[in-house]
Amino acid sequence: MFNKETYIERRNRLRAAVKSGIILLLGNSEQPANYRSNTFHFRQDSNFLYYFGLNVADFAGVIDIEAGTECIYGDDYTVDDIVWMGPQPSTQDLAESVGVKSGLPVSELYTAIANAIRQGRRIHILPPYREANMLKLQGLLGVSTDRIKDYVSTELIQAVVAMREIKSEEEIAEIDRACEIGWRMHTTAMKMCAPGVVEREIAGAIEGIALSYGSGVSFHSIVSQNGETLHNHNHNNILEAGRLLLVDAGAETTMNYCSDFTRTMPVNGKFTSKQKDIYNIVLAAHDRAIELARPDITYQEIHRETARTIAEGLTSLGLMKGSIDDIVANGATAMFFPHGLGHQMGLDVHDMEDLGEKYVGYDKEVERSTQFGIASLRMGKRLKIGTVLTDEPGIYFIPALIDKWQNEKINNQFINFDKVREFIGFGGIRIEDDLLITPTGNRVMGPNRIPITVEEIEAFMAK
Repeated sequence: MFNKETYIERRNRLRAAVKSGIILLLGNSEQPANYRSNTFHFRQDSNFLYYFGLNVADFAGVIDIEAGTECIYGDDYTVDDIVWMGPQPSTQDLAESVGVKSGLPVSELYTAIANAIRQGRRIHILPPYREANMLKLQGLLGVSTDRIKDYVSTELIQAVVAMREIKSEEEIAEIDRACEIGWRMHTTAMKMCAPGVVEREIAGAIEGIALSYGSGVSFHSIVSQNGETLHNHNHNNILEAGRLLLVDAGAETTMNYCSDFTRTMPVNGKFTSKQKDIYNIVLAAHDRAIELARPDITYQEIHRETARTIAEGLTSLGLMKGSIDDIVANGATAMFFPHGLGHQMGLDVHDMEDLGEKYVGYDKEVERSTQFGIASLRMGKRLKIGTVLTDEPGIYFIPALIDKWQNEKINNQFINFDKVREFIGFGGIRIEDDLLITPTGNRVMGPNRIPITVEEIEAFMAK
């Protein structure tokens, strides 16, 4: 945890941003994996962590706007629990550790919410993403689960997003720590990458690093020589000489702040000329985003500029043709780059995605595009000092997508399909770093840079 003053200050700011009523923030519960007492790794709700800092299951926090009071609700452990778990602090002790004066049993939460409802007071909740919390809200609010969405507070969502998207110095330090773990993970993958190695061996090794230095991975690791599948979680392939290995992986610190990096490397340690050509186009797009990222520019605009860089590179190789302006305007690069340039990052690897991308990545000024490719951009709005986000362009040769576009003549005036088909089986290349927006531009996060250029990767893998 941070110092309790951090959480007090955050709750005070939240109270000032929400006009009236009661703010109810539910923590998460343990979730059974295959039977009740064998649970998945516990992950606390990020909003509860942000405002109350307690990494304990089955807790809830309430902020009463008018009364100016706060309370943590959770049940104390019994002697039977302590036999298995050892001595545990009381709910009251935990509440006081984060600057909350009152710690009460969960049964009292039901009484407090019922009283507020009888008084006609507004109960502000955030959209639940776990079934267990939907059922809790059903009991607390007295409504069916399919009506809970009607009780979600847009006012609270917008207040939380405004606070969490600007990272404090102590948060930035935690994300830098997560990036250092990410550096260890990705350099280990480069050391292990060789013909005959099973993807699973690398995935297991880097996920072990994430657990050794933090709370584990920030998302399921992507370790695949079939990099054209954007979220490939199959780790069964044996690495082959001449192929590329794409590793998209990150870590969480013990305080649950995240990192997210991608590197693509040649299995036998040396890029072929064809691989080098495509890699350098992706790297140029990645560097173009770093060149442009600064306060007051929209990330949607930067996405379009990276698409332009990709279009210029692919045109120079003969895979695309025509006016670069027209290629970008018509979204023709999306056959090769079908996802967004990046997303916000912090306590979640896709920060605050549970609150809705229309609030986190967009606003009244910047609306989400409906055009294929850029429609998948999770973060499009104007950048602010203290925002942390990913820069992850890519080029992929996806057979099904190539077939669809060629058969349906989608953007065929811009694509040399005969040339493109020479790249079937190539796979995909993605390069990703985490950026902090600073007053003068940005910086790549983490104390050490993962090898990124063709020359750096080949030299590192040759050691």
